[in-house]
Order: sequence, then C-alpha cells, then structure tokens
Amino acid sequence: MDWGSEAGMEKSAKIYIAGHRGMVGSAIHRTLQGRGYSNFVLKTHGELDLTNQRAVEEFFLQERPEYVFLAAAKVGGIAANMGDPVGFLLENLQIQCNVISSAHRYNVKKLMFLGSSCIYPKDAQQPLKEEYLMTGLLEPTNEGYALAKIAGLKLCRYYRQQYDADFISVMPCNLYGYFDNFDPEKSHIVPALICKFHEAKIKGLGSVTIWGDGKAYRELLFADEMADACVFLMEHYSGEGFVNIGYGKDYTVMEIAGAVKEVVGYKGEILTDPGKPEGMKRKIVDSGRLRGLGWQPRYTLLEGLRMTYEWYLKNCL
Repeated sequence: MDWGSEAGMEKSAKIYIAGHRGMVGSAIHRTLQGRGYSNFVLKTHGELDLTNQRAVEEFFLQERPEYVFLAAAKVGGIAANMGDPVGFLLENLQIQCNVISSAHRYNVKKLMFLGSSCIYPKDAQQPLKEEYLMTGLLEPTNEGYALAKIAGLKLCRYYRQQYDADFISVMPCNLYGYFDNFDPEKSHIVPALICKFHEAKIKGLGSVTIWGDGKAYRELLFADEMADACVFLMEHYSGEGFVNIGYGKDYTVMEIAGAVKEVVGYKGEILTDPGKPEGMKRKIVDSGRLRGLGWQPRYTLLEGLRMTYEWYLKNCL
C-alpha cells in the first residue's frame, strides 16, 4: 500500500468543516482547536445550504478555504433510512458533489471525505477490509445512504487520479458521542438506547425493548476518537486508497444495551423484539492501515458511553 507522502497542515491555514454542528464535525472542530488550529470558516445549514450548488460555489469563491473536512451528511438509523431512501441518496449526493467539485475548482490544498462502514457488502467477510468495497450486494435497510457514500469516495479518488487533487477518504465504524441525534426511534444504536433507558429510568418502567434479537454485533467508536484519527490522517496521510477508522473490537447489541443500562443506572430488564429489523448481523472494520500509520484509540466503551450520557443530561433534557 502506498501511504503517500506526509502532508501536514499549517496551524494558521484556513480550515472549512462542513457539518461543524453535527456529532462528527463538532468533534473534528474540538480536536483541531486542541491541536492549535484557529483559523476556521464555519457555516450553519441556515447560512449555507450545501445542496445548493450555486451557493456552495459562491462560498468557496469568497472564502477560499485551504483545507476541507466534509463531515456534512443526512444521517439516521434504520427506521429513518427505510422511511426516506430518496432523501438519503439524493441529499447526500448533492452535498458531496457540490463540496468536492468546488474544492477542486477553487484550489483547496487537501480535502477529507468522511464515509461510513455501511458501504461494505452485507455478506462481506469480517472484519471488513478496504478492498471488499463493491464485491457484493449492500445491506438493503440503508442502501441509499451507502450508495451516496460510495459515490463520494469514488469522486475523491477520481479527482486524485485525473487532476492530482489531494483528496482522501475515511470510513468510520459506528460512531457515538456529543451532538448526536438523540431520538428513541430514528437514531443510531447508542443515542436511541440512551433515550430509551433514561426514559425508562425516569418513568420507573420495568423493561426496555431493543430491536432485533440482540445477537447482532456492532463496533462502536467515540466520535472524539474518530476525530483524532481524522486529524492524524490529514496531517500524515496522502494516499489514493480510503482508510477504515475503527475501535478494533465489537460487541453484541445486547452487550451494548447492557453497558448503556449500567451507565444510565437503570434497574429494569432488557427485552428483545426479533420482529424488528437490526441490519447486518456483524459489522467490524479492519483498521490495519490506520494502526500501521501509528494511531490507536484511547477510551473504553464504558468511558465513552459515560461521557456521552453526561453530555446528554446537560444538553438534551
């Protein structure tokens, strides 16, 4: 594997984080600030609609960012994806095409596109290696979102091949953390479980029901750890291939639910609903490329969940 040459960012460089208010973008912003970067250009969705091509081009023309983290996306859990496949495919394609093409047109020095591990085939061998991309059918419950993310990473690769643009892509595993979308029905697994267990604790409910049989496996990474890996790669990696970002260990949904139950302090029991969809039976990425570059996660699952729950209590109630 050609890692490319090291290409660090200047501390004074102008950095644009698309999606800086979301879980991923805000984590990248905090991480960059902690490393001494200070020249940010940030726009809320109200200030800049990334699905509007003309608005995005005008933004890049006026601001001329030197480095771009493309963390903006329409995201959601299984229920949200199944209910709006058009939105998940269309909006994400629009965001990606507009930002990536404008970054090239206005001479951005380096861009990072953030994908998702849902790009991998549903029956791919585990752990998921980067070369397994497009070797089989996708998981149908979030196919639209996955197709958009595949298109984004391919577009970055094509710009690199055709124009020598320094555009790189990363594929994180399932993430959780601050500024996540905390909704008991439409969120990803961790925020949904936090909502359910907290509500059950407050209301004194005797049980909490989780989707599926609880036997599916998921790899989870605290978003601030993922952000640390992203900044590390922007500073040290400039290769053509995309890079998985994972924790290195996976847990059953029942184990995750048990960990959230412990963190929340809920005393009831956990029930399963095998009739509800649960997505892929197992999903863990192979992070060998990232580990080979020298990056390692720091927090345990319980530590990350405790920090996330504390944030939820302070900001979401």
